[in-house]
Amino acid sequence: MAKLRDIKRKIAAVRKTMQITRAMNMVAAAKLRKVQVRTENFVPYSQKFLEVLSHIASRIEPDIHPLLIKREEIRRVLLLLFTADRGLCGSFNANLINKAESWIREQEDKGVKCDLILIGKKAVDYFSKKDFDIIDTYTNVYGKVDMKFINQLSDKLINKYLEEEVDEVYMIFSRFINMLKQEPTLVKLIPIEPPTEETASSGEYLCEPSAEDLLIKLLPKHINVQIMNAFLQNETSEHAARMTAMDNATKNCADLIQDLTLLYNKARQASITAELMDIVGGAEALKKA
Repeated sequence: MAKLRDIKRKIAAVRKTMQITRAMNMVAAAKLRKVQVRTENFVPYSQKFLEVLSHIASRIEPDIHPLLIKREEIRRVLLLLFTADRGLCGSFNANLINKAESWIREQEDKGVKCDLILIGKKAVDYFSKKDFDIIDTYTNVYGKVDMKFINQLSDKLINKYLEEEVDEVYMIFSRFINMLKQEPTLVKLIPIEPPTEETASSGEYLCEPSAEDLLIKLLPKHINVQIMNAFLQNETSEHAARMTAMDNATKNCADLIQDLTLLYNKARQASITAELMDIVGGAEALKKA
């Protein structure tokens, strides 16, 4: 009977776990819908901004602004790494951290030092225990990010580049592909890459003021747009990953309950059979007596 009681306790515990995972799945779904709307609304703006910027940049010399000029020697780079503040989202955080660590090792093998700006508690917890140069950290900022915060972060990155403290600036975030796929993505922020055939617009723009003056104004804003897009993409990916992970956990709980119920029924049947055998054996003994 002790075994039957243990199995019943396990079934009750798994049922409680399944209630928690189902609730977390619903919460993640609600948060996902909210941030996904913001991301979908922001994507057309960011795409059009890149199109206009690429077209203007293709018409003038790249040495007009220091954010367009590549350094001849790369000695130190800065990485802006995005992760989540919480876990329970499958391999979401591990994929971002592994990609960042692998990329940092590649830079170190080339003799390039790497500074880190970490966004998300999971990145802070991981890299603070290791021998990395961490410039700044931001936690619990998702959902509270506005353009004022983006401007401050962008200004910090630009100033470090202009003051030649770093020679390149990159960022790693999770790009939202669909509900089942979120892709860790490396993007070069500074210096800004020249336009490609895919991004350059075939249309013609009339610029007022001049294209040079307009480009000088737009380049810092382009970095703002890139960082804001990374925040939205990463947050959307996090909620999608957590929703998928909790859905899988709920299904696993249901399968485990089914297996434990079958085990309970087998143990109960075995117990009943043993009791019947004892009764029959006792009756036979009384007849012979």
